[in-house]
Amino acid sequence: MATVPERIFSLTEWSTLIMMSVGLARKAAAFGAGAVLAAMVGGLAASPAQAATTATSAKATTAAAATATAKSKVSVSTPKASPKDYQGACPVKVNFSAKIKVPVKGKTELAYRWLHGDGSKGKVQVVKLKGNGYKTITAKQSITFKGNVKGWEAIQVLAPKKATSKKGYFAVSCVDLNGVPNDKDVRVAARAWASPDSYAGPCTPGDKIGFTGLIKVNQPSWVRYRWVLNGEVVDYGKVKVWNSRKVGFGFAPKHSQRGWAQLEILGPDRTSSNRAYYKVWCKDYEPAPAAKVSATDLVTATNHDNCKVGAHANIRSTGAARVQYTWAVNGTSVAKGEVTFGRHGGAENVTLPEQALDGAAKNGGKITLSVYGPNNNDSITQDYAACQAKVSVSVSSVSVAGQRNDMCQDTRGPGVDFKATLSATGATTVEYYWLINGKKDGVGNLTRTFNAAGSMDVTWGIGGTHGASVTSGSIELVVVSPNAVSSGATQFNATCPAPAPAAESTKSAEA
Repeated sequence: MATVPERIFSLTEWSTLIMMSVGLARKAAAFGAGAVLAAMVGGLAASPAQAATTATSAKATTAAAATATAKSKVSVSTPKASPKDYQGACPVKVNFSAKIKVPVKGKTELAYRWLHGDGSKGKVQVVKLKGNGYKTITAKQSITFKGNVKGWEAIQVLAPKKATSKKGYFAVSCVDLNGVPNDKDVRVAARAWASPDSYAGPCTPGDKIGFTGLIKVNQPSWVRYRWVLNGEVVDYGKVKVWNSRKVGFGFAPKHSQRGWAQLEILGPDRTSSNRAYYKVWCKDYEPAPAAKVSATDLVTATNHDNCKVGAHANIRSTGAARVQYTWAVNGTSVAKGEVTFGRHGGAENVTLPEQALDGAAKNGGKITLSVYGPNNNDSITQDYAACQAKVSVSVSSVSVAGQRNDMCQDTRGPGVDFKATLSATGATTVEYYWLINGKKDGVGNLTRTFNAAGSMDVTWGIGGTHGASVTSGSIELVVVSPNAVSSGATQFNATCPAPAPAAESTKSAEA
């Protein structure tokens, strides 16, 4: 490589260069130029060797300054929300916090503000710090939300050095829990199992392993959940749970394997079910005959107390099958479900929860169970009875209807007749009996038949008391069916009339 010849400056040229350098250095100082610039300008006034040394020193100064700056950075953690993912009654207060690490030398002022996801900025907060080294403070804020929102919060440090944290995300979902006082009171439990938990056969397309999870709550609540299969999230969901509810998913393995699935509850409470283990053996063998499914033994039941109808039936399969089924009342689908059978098939009893009846449906109708298997479908239909309003009976208090004094001639108290009124809300047969002084009078129970709603008088009579002129005590009418009711006890007192005076009897005979 050719060597560049060193230029020799004359004395006059050196003087001129020095004068220019000095003037440039003064201007740099006047305008607040940094130490690096001053060193570079000062180097021009030095000898070539001195200039080289000064340039090297300037580079070192720049590197040192950069290192010092790197060591004195401000750091801010990602803000955390509590609760982070809220679901429940609103308004709700969400608390946010983040840690700020600040280099302090003597008296230092920390200035920061919150940045909101809607683009707005909070008021600048100033904290005065003393000492040397690093100090960490916790910045906090609370925000009350009255409606649904998904957003983020961040912190921006303005002094002593600028820095901005990452965004801390949160979500608020306002849910009407029908009077539940506080979503924090909700407790959720979960359990999971595989169905079937073992499979051996050809691994062809189609679900082979199904998982069912049971979610239980201590009070009605919306529950968010997800399924994790062998450590990977495979399904999400959100359901309203009043007491307990089943959720599930299925998958088709492509090779022999063992594994597990778990139901994780994300809110309002956080918990996880047990691990539901399964195993699959993919192999080729003589296929079993195609499974056939059927619906049998359908029984309906009408609840006359609240005018609802329910049913139950059996779903049968001759082999392994995943069977879906649908309940319909008078042609309208009201419920659906699914059952899984192993290789040997079998029977599964399924139930239609009670359905409220209204309009023409109260007069009777039909319930149908339809089943859908991998190779065939089937259905069964059965009538249900009309909803009949429950008939009730009431009874009036007992009153004295008459007095029979003929018994007084036999040295007995008078006979007494009683009357009460029975009322029915519909056609029915009333069974009842009378109580005299707390004891049943007569043998067996009496009956009266109503052909329609209405009222009916019933009577009862008793004889006089031997050796007494007064008949007294209590009487009560007790209804046994269709409902139990009583007239209540009525007190009575009947006295024989006094005999005519003897003198009056003599005068009448003489006349």
